[in-house]
Amino acid sequence: MSLKWSLVLGLCWLLSAAFSRAESKKHKPNELDDNINWWRHEVFYQIYPRSFKDSNGDGIGDLKGITSKLQYFVDTGITAIWLSPIYKSPMVDFGYDISDYRDIQPEYGTLEDFDDLIAKANQLGIKVILDFVPNHSSDEHEWFKKSVARESGYEDFYVWEDGTVSDNDTRVPPNNWVSVFSGSAWQWHEERKQFYLRQFTKGQPDLNYRNPAVVQAMDEVLLYWLQKGVAGFRIDAVIYVYEDEQLRDEPLSGSTSDPNSVDYLEHIYTRNQPECYGLIQHWRQLLDNYTANNPGPVRIMMTEGYADLSLLMNYYEDEHGAQGAHFPFNFDFITELNADSTAQDFVYFIQRWLIYMPPGHSANWVMGNHDNPRVASRYGVKTVDAMNMLMMTLPGIGITYYGEELGMVDYRDISWNDTVDQPACIAGLDNYKWVSRDPERTPMQWSDEKNAGFSTGNSTWLPVNPNYQELNLRAQQQATHSHYKVYQSLIKLRQSRVLRDGTFTAQALNRQVFALKRELRGQPSLLTVINVSNRTQQVDVSNFIDLPNHLTLLVVGVCSQHRMRDRVNPAEVKLSPYEGLVIQLKARK
Repeated sequence: MSLKWSLVLGLCWLLSAAFSRAESKKHKPNELDDNINWWRHEVFYQIYPRSFKDSNGDGIGDLKGITSKLQYFVDTGITAIWLSPIYKSPMVDFGYDISDYRDIQPEYGTLEDFDDLIAKANQLGIKVILDFVPNHSSDEHEWFKKSVARESGYEDFYVWEDGTVSDNDTRVPPNNWVSVFSGSAWQWHEERKQFYLRQFTKGQPDLNYRNPAVVQAMDEVLLYWLQKGVAGFRIDAVIYVYEDEQLRDEPLSGSTSDPNSVDYLEHIYTRNQPECYGLIQHWRQLLDNYTANNPGPVRIMMTEGYADLSLLMNYYEDEHGAQGAHFPFNFDFITELNADSTAQDFVYFIQRWLIYMPPGHSANWVMGNHDNPRVASRYGVKTVDAMNMLMMTLPGIGITYYGEELGMVDYRDISWNDTVDQPACIAGLDNYKWVSRDPERTPMQWSDEKNAGFSTGNSTWLPVNPNYQELNLRAQQQATHSHYKVYQSLIKLRQSRVLRDGTFTAQALNRQVFALKRELRGQPSLLTVINVSNRTQQVDVSNFIDLPNHLTLLVVGVCSQHRMRDRVNPAEVKLSPYEGLVIQLKARK
């Protein structure tokens, strides 16, 4: 390891330890009001409603299906679920194109079904978070239709521009901005005789947040769902909400010669504009005011946006301390780390977030989601238990995508005829497999019954992964050792004081193995050790822990040579390829 790298890791270690100690003093369990801080150590379970559970046999997951499975979360230990969009939509982008923000997509059910879901969830102690999609609506939304017609009060509800006409009478967009899904971000509308901005599909026109009426309309949408009992929102695609007012061309990135590719430009005028932070702060105040004036827990906001770290931190709070999201999603385990990452890489990116995060806030760790390959497909099927151990023993918040507790994998062999994801359809027959998000959205594998127990129908909206006969929840519940049971034991372990409030230290023991340590005075310490290589490793953790200590295994993976409650010699901790261990350190008497 170079001197520079060693100094960076050393600084990370010192600052992170100092930060964790300060935080542990602030948040002793006996000083907390659970209604205020319930979210700080939560595991949020993301449900993709279309794929979770079908209650009526039409092959599409729905709200009644989710309600029927709420006891599953109780049994697992999950107390907060987050639903991907359920609003009324023509489904061009499967719910991210909303035609009515105050109604439910009929395939998913009714508002009464949603009320029933909230009521039962409340009975079981489960909080419900909704996706909120502010950047754009559907072009079938009443707002857009009124804006097209230039109806009074709606003329500027969306971003409309004239563009220019070339010498050969071709209409030219206002600038060179490119859609996330390829091609120009500007769509000509023949009726209005103008271009509208659409950073995603042409069916998703961007709303104009420089118009106060748009902000007010969206405030009212948030209040509507708060009054229905949701515990908060995940704000989708927040980095796109504002664009450069001068509509300046974006500079070329130099990374591709394809002018239709989203990677063709440096997106300095269409993402993370300063006004984005102000809007999030405005909504934070709305949520805080609602919480102050209504019974129940703190209503929270989490934001989604892939951005440079320094920009992401502004979503926590700005330089003046104005509060924004309770937390912006941390995608480092998706964007920065992969199957080839070293132990030093893992330690660096974990520490980096903790160092940059403003004091007083909570870290979060997103392992997977509906837009990226599953953990088992990104890191390898043998890593499932170790990656869950990592997420569950880090300080702060964990985000689990449905099925990750089972080790579900992508079904990459979905046929072209069965492909429905819009970017994949645009990519065409030759390239769709490597672009498509369908493989990570296949139905939840509940059992080895027809359609993996997801649906009684003759077909499902996406094919079920054929491996469901071996890989399913029922089999893992019945097995002596399984990914699900490892996950369940980790959820239970997270209730310990040392994981809720303990200090945190991380260290690479060599290039293949790293360790995390959690400590709290008066409590047994915990050590998580993870081998990221495809070879057996033996490490000495003596210099990383206080000795003398008894080392007892608390959680081991499905294929481990070890057994829970076994004692471990700190000088000879042996790990199989991709193995993780969670170890209790207890001082010898």
